[in-house]
Amino acid sequence: MGEEMGLRERKKIRMYQEVSEVAVRLFLEKGFDAVSVAEVAAAAGISKPTLFRYFPAKEDLVLQQIADHREEAARVVAGEARPVDALRRHFLDALDRCDPITGLNDDPGVLAFHSLLYGTPSLVARLYEYQERSEEALAEALGGGLDGRLAAAQIIAVRRILAQENWRRVAAGEGVEQVRGDAVAAAERAFGRLENLLEDH
Repeated sequence: MGEEMGLRERKKIRMYQEVSEVAVRLFLEKGFDAVSVAEVAAAAGISKPTLFRYFPAKEDLVLQQIADHREEAARVVAGEARPVDALRRHFLDALDRCDPITGLNDDPGVLAFHSLLYGTPSLVARLYEYQERSEEALAEALGGGLDGRLAAAQIIAVRRILAQENWRRVAAGEGVEQVRGDAVAAAERAFGRLENLLEDH
């Protein structure tokens, strides 16, 4: 029974990813607003009701690409005595790998995806909802309450702003290696300030 459930879950995850990839390809070709949900469903070989069962909103078709990162911060701090330092190390490691989530990535597909994401108002609005869920999960991992929520909001904002600055510079034509030094220094500075602010209280 457990194996059957595992197989079903894997098939569901694969379906999410495949439909999302079809949708993003169409959105990049024609523009987010120019493609209907019905068109995505047809291209993915599923019915429109089935698509809505997996993706309640059209914007979720795009944000599925970063869904794995939604509770990442909460996972990173779990069991850590110095959560901000753990997040700093995690972000620096992601910069070192040029993880697209840091914005320090010049792959044409990644740049096109970020342009779609940040250049479409309804996607930006939906992204904020995703980030609110990240905040909630992180706040809980930090002990909950007002202090946990305040700390989580500041941490999520720092990660978002650092990534957007990196993406902005790379999208404007600067090479990854040109940006890398500043990106690392900015992350060290920002997380250092957070650590002083949050962990001394």
